[in-house]
Amino acid sequence: MANWPLDLRNSRILISNDDGIHAPGLRVLRDVAEALCDEVWVVAPEAEQSGAGHSLTLRRPLRIHHHDERVFSVDGTPTDCVLLASNEIMAGSPPDLVLSGINRHGNLGEDVTYSGTVAAAMEATILGYPAIALSQVFRNGENDEVYWTTAASHAGALIARLVAVGWPDNSLINVNFPAVASDQVSGTEITMQGRRKIGDKIHRGEDPSGRAYYWIGAIKTDDALVPGTDFAAVAAGHISVTPIDLEMTDLPSMDRLRGILD
Repeated sequence: MANWPLDLRNSRILISNDDGIHAPGLRVLRDVAEALCDEVWVVAPEAEQSGAGHSLTLRRPLRIHHHDERVFSVDGTPTDCVLLASNEIMAGSPPDLVLSGINRHGNLGEDVTYSGTVAAAMEATILGYPAIALSQVFRNGENDEVYWTTAASHAGALIARLVAVGWPDNSLINVNFPAVASDQVSGTEITMQGRRKIGDKIHRGEDPSGRAYYWIGAIKTDDALVPGTDFAAVAAGHISVTPIDLEMTDLPSMDRLRGILD
């Protein structure tokens, strides 16, 4: 449980991600964190774990690799990384704040259910540490620029503002930076999680032995940009800040079903 406001300069920050220990977004976030406080720890997956969701490795042992002072990788998922950081690597000196990212792509709408970036923040929240997931939106295409300078320029001040006011223990903060240059960011917007249609573009092929395989391709098609949502905010050049509550119980349905089934 956090004591708000959080004194960042004297805090201990843990960084993780789902793009892996060598991802450029991790380097950006480490630079941001080191400008905020003196003790920054990095525990990230050895390899990319995009789309891993909140998965935990239970069927095989995990290995921790020590790269540098307070820099480690784990041959597992983002959830594994945060759990091992808390219970093993940083045992006895837990983090005051967990930052996950900066992801190379937005985590908007239903993405939060698939995202390893959000999952790392979710695991931290479950363990009792305040957490922020950060993602840099970019336009699809191999030659499209990822505006890392946008996230680098705005993340530090945003994190400082967020921890100055705090948020509930059962919630995490999901931040998405728009796909515009740093000086074109038009503000920060508190948003709700958007919705979009999940498509069905599954590609079927055959391997050299003639056996069928299936490749899930570009499966997502954006719906209309509803005002107030994370999609609409980043499309307008705003930084989207969405509080995500881990309590998924549908309370109105509980009351309705109680009257039917009790």
